[in-house]
Amino acid sequence: MTTYVMGRTPEEYQRLRRQAAVWEPATARLLDRAGLAPGARCLDVGCGPGETMRLMAERVGPTGRVVGLDVDIRLGAAAAEHSGGEFVAADVTTDDDAVPAGGFDLVYGRLILLHTPDPVAVLRRMWRWTAPGGVLIVQDYDMRTVDGYPAHDLVAEWRRVFLGAYAAAGRDVRLGLRLPAMFEEAGIGAPDGTDVAGILGTMADSAGMLAATYRSIAPVAIAQGLIDEAQRDRFQAEMAEAAERHPEYTALWPLLIGAWRRR
Repeated sequence: MTTYVMGRTPEEYQRLRRQAAVWEPATARLLDRAGLAPGARCLDVGCGPGETMRLMAERVGPTGRVVGLDVDIRLGAAAAEHSGGEFVAADVTTDDDAVPAGGFDLVYGRLILLHTPDPVAVLRRMWRWTAPGGVLIVQDYDMRTVDGYPAHDLVAEWRRVFLGAYAAAGRDVRLGLRLPAMFEEAGIGAPDGTDVAGILGTMADSAGMLAATYRSIAPVAIAQGLIDEAQRDRFQAEMAEAAERHPEYTALWPLLIGAWRRR
């Protein structure tokens, strides 16, 4: 999947691991709602560093199977080692036969559709990989919710640059909100259920997320003329200062919206 706009650097990999830790409770809740049980066959599409594969492996046990699929071979190999699962190097946007049709009791993807040029086509592909009686689960962001109170110029700058870069790259920053409609469009049908997870934190515990995502999107934002390198570096320093000066300010993260359907 060559359309990932956040970069493939050690810093980005570390950000993905921190992000996975933040959303682990929301993801674990959906896995448990799906009734993930010992012996189940699981596929994590866009597995990244393998943190969700680990959650799957804990539930399916030694009689189950956990497979991660990702276009990033280096990250995927580390994910398999971390989780004790398997790894398939493939592009979910093009590789219909990367894994067997109907081969998995659970097909899951978190923050993957947002990075694809045709998320409905990807949903169809994931549904094809879901076994009869199995469950498809996806979680994705509505990023418009990022905000702060009291109002802060740095949060406004993050919204201008991050959301602007995503939009200019053809990404829908409200994609999570569209999940039920996309299920219908993909021919899957209305979701059996949905879930919305949010984090209302402080500037002290949210500045790192804002700074890391700004840094990761910076190459795209620079190419689009939204910022220059000096602005990129200045934002990092000013965000660290804001965390120290206004640690009690409120910060709202993106909403992580989930939807699932049993086949």
